[in-house]
Order: sequence, then structure tokens, then C-alpha cells
Amino acid sequence: MLVKVSESTPPGTTFPLKNAEDLDVGHNNIENYVISPNSYFRVLTRKRSDGRKYPELVLDKALDREAEAELRLTLTALDGGSPPRSGTAQVYIEVLDVNDNAPEFEQPFYRVQISEDSPIGFLVVKVSATDVDTGVNGEISYSLFQASDEIGKTFKINPLTGEIELKKQLDFEKLQSYEVNIEARDAGTLSGKCTILIQVMDVNDHAPEVTMSAFTSPIPENAPETVVALFSVSDLDSGENGKISCSIQEDLPFLLKSAENFYSLLTERPLDRESRGEYNITITVTDLGTPTLKTQLNITVLVADVNDNAPTFTQTSYTLFVRENNSPALHIGSISATDRDSGTNAQEFEFRVGATDRGSPALSSEALVRVLVLDANDNSPFVLYPLQNGSAPCTELVPRAAEPGYLVTKVVAVDGDSGQNAWLSYQLLKATEPGLFRMWAHNGEVRTSRLLSERDAAKHRLVVLVKDNGEPPRSATATLHVLLVDDFSQPYLPLPEAAPAQAQADSLTIYLVVALASVSSLFLFSVLLFVAVRLCRGSRADSVGRSSVPEGPFPGHLVDVSGTGTLSQSYQYEVCLAGGSGTNEFKFLKPIIPDFPPQFPGKEIQGNSTFSNNFGFNIQ
Repeated sequence: MLVKVSESTPPGTTFPLKNAEDLDVGHNNIENYVISPNSYFRVLTRKRSDGRKYPELVLDKALDREAEAELRLTLTALDGGSPPRSGTAQVYIEVLDVNDNAPEFEQPFYRVQISEDSPIGFLVVKVSATDVDTGVNGEISYSLFQASDEIGKTFKINPLTGEIELKKQLDFEKLQSYEVNIEARDAGTLSGKCTILIQVMDVNDHAPEVTMSAFTSPIPENAPETVVALFSVSDLDSGENGKISCSIQEDLPFLLKSAENFYSLLTERPLDRESRGEYNITITVTDLGTPTLKTQLNITVLVADVNDNAPTFTQTSYTLFVRENNSPALHIGSISATDRDSGTNAQEFEFRVGATDRGSPALSSEALVRVLVLDANDNSPFVLYPLQNGSAPCTELVPRAAEPGYLVTKVVAVDGDSGQNAWLSYQLLKATEPGLFRMWAHNGEVRTSRLLSERDAAKHRLVVLVKDNGEPPRSATATLHVLLVDDFSQPYLPLPEAAPAQAQADSLTIYLVVALASVSSLFLFSVLLFVAVRLCRGSRADSVGRSSVPEGPFPGHLVDVSGTGTLSQSYQYEVCLAGGSGTNEFKFLKPIIPDFPPQFPGKEIQGNSTFSNNFGFNIQ
């Protein structure tokens, strides 16, 4: 027999069972029912109105399906005969489940660490809960419980699997940890909860920053430990990623002093402007993270002149001769002096001139002569970087991920003049793609003006104009080559600028050779055409001539001899070349006088002269 009992059934509930059959009557019929020993049920023997007895199952103790899902009992029916007889039946009790158990997580608290550079969709953690109920009562769904807007925008959970993934990029510098509450709910109204503490791990994704507080330039020479600049450094990263070291080039007479994250740049020893008047200092700030990130700041320090050099004459003494009775303002001679200082310290020198007569007693007087040298704008700016000496071009690499304002390079130029004649300004004269780069007019820095894109050309050529402030102004140009790269690890070859020039030179050589060959061919063709025309004229003369040709192995030909100078008549001679003689001879048989109009009377002329030409032929 199968009896289904809900686990929520209260004790005392009865369940009628099927009665047994006994063919005997009277006392020999069924008297009693008993059940096998168990913790939950007992059996009562009930009597119907017709006198038959039947069993009734009584629940003594509440059931728990999660503890015992089913029971197998043996029901025994006993009669009243002697000896008593019995019969048994199996009673199968199925405990029906009710939703009386809430879902439970494997652990109530989770601790997770995740790197801030983890991609979107990254699996943060997987939580798991169980429900001992069965069927729909044991089906669990997961959700974020009372999540803030920030947590809801950052994380998402799979309601079926409990997998928590990233919805947006993390940033350690904004938020270092998240406390996320997760709810597991079954099909009913019961639920369980757990807490997840997500700690964001810092990565070295911020380069150090330099903030300049004070900067002095120019600085006077011969002054020890002069403060040039005051600046502070910072890094948004934490731990080792936020620790910073600062340095400058080792070959410069400057040093750094630090107090926590504040630095001062000082001169290490007195400077000498006459040895070096300008210093380009690169302040390099590096963090200790992995990979190491660094920031560089370039400053130019000018050394101001101090009048520490006396004028020097080219000679220690001068002897000048002058004739007497000379006219006033006569040029007697020249003296010269130089001063290594600059500006007003070198633009003036003075001397005393004494004049003494030879009288008795001798009388003399002195005059102070002061000479001021004014600067003229006679020097054009000279570009120190990039080099413009015709060698392989220097190419600057710029990552495509560079932000607007990224420092591409710095054009460095000097001017041999002084004062405003040496004030330099920089201008971007020509660019492959206008608007992509901009140049600072006073320091020569070339920076990006916007974000780079894939549509921007990879190679760029910039022409920079460097102009002084003199009158008239002088200028110089410099050419920069910029190559856009995806990252600095990709292979790089210099821009092939020299190859096209060589190819152009080779093409020009080919064109010259072709032109020369064409001219030579045309000249040769003209010569051949000229010879052919002359031969044709000789043939026509032969056909119209009136003189008979002597017999011989070769036919005769007419030679046209035109008059030159004041002669106005043309003569045609018939020439015969004898093939049998041992020598080559040309024989002038007779001239042939063409018929002229009556107004030009002619006279027959016979020629019989014999002479030798320069080639050894005898001409008769």
C-alpha cells in the first residue's frame, strides 16, 4: 500500500488503510492489526457498523522529508482463532516535500582580489548556494542584493550560475574595494545571502607627473649653488608603482636636492658663460612599478654674462708714424681689442691717447677715447637639432595612442648675435597633414594637437622656420620626419628619403642618355639624307647632259662644281674612273655648259689641267 504524507502534516493525523480479508467467522475472524516498530506511526484497529475491523494509521511525530524521505512498514492482521493466524502487507509511506528550507551559500563571506586592468567580461568570482528542498522548491536564482548604483554599473551576476563578471573597467585610483551582497532565492519566499569583498589591485598605469613651481633663466655666471628651478612630482599609483625617483644628465654642472616629493635644481659649481652659454636639461622622473613608466621634462637654462673678462689688445704696444704738415682727420693707424664677455660687457672699450710736443720744456695732454660696438644682425639662426647636414634623416617615433599635447620633439637653435637679434621664434612652415601637429613659438617644442586615428598617415614631414628678431630678420629652416607607430616594440626602419632621390638621379641619367642617343640618330639621319640628295642631283645631271661618256668598264658620272666668290655660273664635269690602270685617276673630260637665256651669253670652256690632290690621286 502507498500512503503519501506531507512533511508538514501535524501529529495525530490519521490515515485509513485497507482492511484484511478472513474467510472464517466469529472469533476466528480478524481481531487486531499491528504495525512494525517505527518512530513516526502507530496503528489503530477500528470497527465498522457491519462488524468488520479495519486498520487506521496514526501520525505520532512530525515528519521531515530532508531527514527521511520515505518509510517502509509492515502491517500485520491477526485473527481470534486458536491457534491464531495472521497476514501481512507492506505499507510504503512517501513523505511529500514542502518549501521549508531556505537556500544556503557554501560560505557566508567571500574575499576576492582583482587587477584594475582586468577586461570587461572578466570572471570575478562564482558563488554557489544549495536548497535541500526538491523540485521547484529547490530551484535557486541569484541576484545582487541592495546594490548601489556604482556596484550595479560595475558588476553583473548570472542568475542561474552565480558567476559575477565585470561590466566596466576598474580604476584603483578612484575606488579600491567593493562590498557586494548576493541573494539566493528559491521558487517560494525563502532566500539566503552572502557578502563578497572585492579588492582592486593596483597596476602601474599612470606615469609620474611633474609640476613646475618656479623656474629662473637666465642665471648669472660665477654664482655658486644658484637655484634654477623648484618642482614637485607625484604618481597616482600606489605601493611600488607610486614610488618615484628623479634624475638629470650626469655630465651637467647641476644637481638635485629633494624633500619628500619636492625637488630643487641647483648649480653644482660656478658657471662660465664664455665656455658654455646654454644648457639643455632633461628632468627624468621614473616610478618603481612594473613595467617602469617615466616622464621627461626638458628645460633650457641660459647663462647670463658677468663682466669678468678684461678687454685684450692684439698687441701690447703700438707705434704709429705720421708726417708733419698733415691735414686734420688724417687716418694714422688702427688698434683693436677684444672682450670675451657679451652684451654691454663686450660692446665697449676705451683707451687714452696722449700727445707730446718736442719743445723745451715738452708739453703734453691726454684724451680718453671710448669705443662702443653695436651689434648688427649678421648671423642667421643655426639649428642644432635636428641635424641638417644631409646625413640620414632623424625620425621621431610617436605612438598612435598619444594624447593631445604629446611632446614629439624639440627643435634647438642658436644665434651668434646678441640682444633682440638673438631672440628666436619658431613656426611650423609646412606639414604633411596640417592641424595634426603644433609648434610652440618660443621654445621650439613640437606637440600633437589632437588624438591620432587610424586614418592618419604613418609618415609625416614637417618643415620648421626659425627666425630671429633682428632688422632685417634672418631665418633658417629645419626638416623633421615623424613616424606614427602602434607601439615602440614594433620593428622600425628609417624613412626611405634617400632612395627616391637616388632613383630620381638614375631616372635623370636615363633621360639624358636617351636624349643624346636621339640627337645622334637625328644627326646621322640628316647626314645620310644630305648624301642621298646630292647623289640624286648627280643622277639628274647625268640624264640631261649633252656630252658623251667615254667607253670604259664604269659608267660616267657628272660632278657639279658650283661657282664661288664672285662667279655666278655653275659647271658640270663628266668624270670617268678607269678601272684598268694601276693608279687611281680622275679625268676631267670636258665641262658641260648648260644652256642659258640669251641675256647671259656663255662660252664653252674646256679643262685639261692635271693636278694632284691631298690624297695622292692624279686629277687630269
